[in-house]
Amino acid sequence: MAKRDYYEILGVERTASDEELKKAYRKQAVKFHPDKNPGDKSAEENFKQLGEAYEILSDPQQRAVYDRHGHAAFDKRAGGGGFGRGQQAHDPFDIFREVFGGGSILDELFGQGARNDPNAPQRGDDLRFDLEITFEEAAHGCEKEITVTKPERCGDCNGAGAEPGSKVKTCTTCGGRGQVISSRGIFSVAQPCPHCQGAGRVVEKPCRTCRGAGRRDKPSTIKLRIPAGVDTGSRLRSSGNGEAGVRGGPAGDLYVVLHVKAHELFHREGDDLLCEIPVSFVQAALGAEIEVPTLTGKAEIKIPAGTQPGAMFRLKGKGVKNVQGNGQGDLHVRMNVEVPTHLDGAQKAKLQEFAELCNGKESPLREGFFEKAKKLFH
Repeated sequence: MAKRDYYEILGVERTASDEELKKAYRKQAVKFHPDKNPGDKSAEENFKQLGEAYEILSDPQQRAVYDRHGHAAFDKRAGGGGFGRGQQAHDPFDIFREVFGGGSILDELFGQGARNDPNAPQRGDDLRFDLEITFEEAAHGCEKEITVTKPERCGDCNGAGAEPGSKVKTCTTCGGRGQVISSRGIFSVAQPCPHCQGAGRVVEKPCRTCRGAGRRDKPSTIKLRIPAGVDTGSRLRSSGNGEAGVRGGPAGDLYVVLHVKAHELFHREGDDLLCEIPVSFVQAALGAEIEVPTLTGKAEIKIPAGTQPGAMFRLKGKGVKNVQGNGQGDLHVRMNVEVPTHLDGAQKAKLQEFAELCNGKESPLREGFFEKAKKLFH
């Protein structure tokens, strides 16, 4: 089934400004958010499509590519070569949070009053970790272990923040509301309670290990499975490996952003690879079989006699695997013909003899160029 046009999904014209795109996305995202449509698979799919459409069109470079090539720019199967994102798509919920900003705005939209309850469990914050990997690791996939120091649930108090047997009392300063209100002229300002730090309650004996926080910083070793075909900017999510929640809330997620080292021989363009191979003047003139490097070893290609500098040869399927499993790219080999730089007398004499034998016919491209150039001088 053909994918819907991104502008159609957002309900805007192709000339829409950035502000119009954002406004349209906000309106549609609220309408189809899963929290507003529990169990509605159609709404869930629409919400995902909205996230995908806004992710592309909100980025000027990706929008320009989409305007020129449509969905083929980002879909290898459509024959577009995958010259768009080249990485995993963002979570539509992440895009939603980026646009709406989270916090109180989300509470107002979806009635999540529990967030305003100072005694309610709170989800831990998400974390970001930047990881550098080699070109080969990105192409073939690999497993990595990383160590992240982050707030973990205190093992001594099990996150309660209190010594065993210690009672929890309502904060007398704020009356359990977690906020205190102060008057400044005609305005009233609500601020987190300085006594309970906004929790609305205090413990008689705070945990000596975490000092009542319920969490403490601790190094954690996390195993990651990096799929083949990732590239710089690809982002992996490790669920539950962010900061520990507060008052028994769930942990946040860990987002690992990948940075791929440059390779000495290969240059990547989407799923395709480009490699420049030096060949001698004699090999290019007479033709030869030469060995070229690939990501999995060596391969042989036959170059015909008269191969010109910059000539390209393709090795199908010798590129990088598509990260979404849609086939594999190609390896493009460019010929770099080397011109001799240090010739002795005998070599120079032979080349001069060669030129005389050719009688000026050894450079057909040069001849054609000057034939065309003559027209400019008449």
